[in-house]
Amino acid sequence: MAQDVLCEVNNCSYWAQGNKCKADAIYVVSHTGEKAESSKETDCKTFEPTE
Repeated sequence: MAQDVLCEVNNCSYWAQGNKCKADAIYVVSHTGEKAESSKETDCKTFEPTE
């Protein structure tokens, strides 16, 4: 399992200094079903915008 999860989306409520993700869990889905051919075919469902 990954030790560090990096995130460059600094308007996410889970974003932390150093482009780290401080979420307890990460949920990523594919646009095309169970398999994706590239990162462009995926989304991070963990994202929550800061207010």
